Amino acid sequence: MESAQLATDNLRNTMATLDAMTVANKELKKTYGKIDLDKIDRLHDEMEDLLERAAEVQETIGQGLNYGVPDEVDEADLEAELEALALEPEVEESPGYLADLNKAPDFIDEPPVEERTPVAQAVKAT
Repeated sequence: MESAQLATDNLRNTMATLDAMTVANKELKKTYGKIDLDKIDRLHDEMEDLLERAAEVQETIGQGLNYGVPDEVDEADLEAELEALALEPEVEESPGYLADLNKAPDFIDEPPVEERTPVAQAVKAT
């Protein structure tokens, strides 16, 4: 009896699985029916062409920007120049507008008078 019940449950489960697969199959066919593979191929080809054009533009820009640097650069010369620069004393020149930063401006006739309020009076006032 128990074996018959188990077989019946298995058959019901199989039928439910088959129904679910049938519904999924119909939905997939409906969804894939809306997809145009030719349109996807055209879009892919357009993207590929655009990427190739972008690469060509970058290559063209890169060709003109060598900034006068020869194709073959001697690393030893560059190292020697770097060491020479490191040995030079550093001279920090400040811009002219900062030269008189600590000097009082010309338009002031008298030095400022500082008024100090005693702490006790400041506390009472608040």
